[in-house]
Amino acid sequence: MDLDPRQYENVAINDNDIHSIVLSYLIHNCYKESVESFITSTGAKQPADYLEDMDKRKRIFHFALEGNALKAIELTEQLAKDILENNKDLQFDLLSLHFVELVCSRKCTEALEFAQTKLGPFGKEPKYMEKLEDFMALLAYKEPEKSPMFHLLSLEYRQQVADSLNRAILAHLNLPRYTAMERLIQQATVVRQCLSQEAGKDGPPPFSLKDFLKS
Repeated sequence: MDLDPRQYENVAINDNDIHSIVLSYLIHNCYKESVESFITSTGAKQPADYLEDMDKRKRIFHFALEGNALKAIELTEQLAKDILENNKDLQFDLLSLHFVELVCSRKCTEALEFAQTKLGPFGKEPKYMEKLEDFMALLAYKEPEKSPMFHLLSLEYRQQVADSLNRAILAHLNLPRYTAMERLIQQATVVRQCLSQEAGKDGPPPFSLKDFLKS
């Protein structure tokens, strides 16, 4: 049985808290124009220096999303060199994006040389071997988009890497890696899971944001 809406519909919510949640989401995702409009219309407090940092993050994010990983790496190192030096997983993922772009452009010789010089050193660590093998396997196909590893060429994969890079930059800037909205959903999910486990069959079902928005 789900929770009775009457148990929470009358709980007062502070408008400033709602504004902070929305603003956190907009800033996290670099929606600069929306942030400015939201602050103007609600009178929400403007975070210090948010514009400069957001402009830098937005450029880096979009370069990564577009597959221009080398430019994303260059701008990230200008912002803070140790971000990638201290995060080898992210460094590997960004370099792999450039490898994929070379493969998609049918620059196979250049892709192979790049893999040997930039990705090859990661092969010394077992945790990178499987992914490295998957990327190298793309070279065996005339149409890599139709290979079993086609997901590595997808927008979803670039989005995943770009999001990881954005979170790493946010952490470096001493800003939350996740938005307040994401943390609320994560907490609500965990609480509902705990309630379900404690109550057994009579407890509430696992939290589903999709179902909640329909209620």
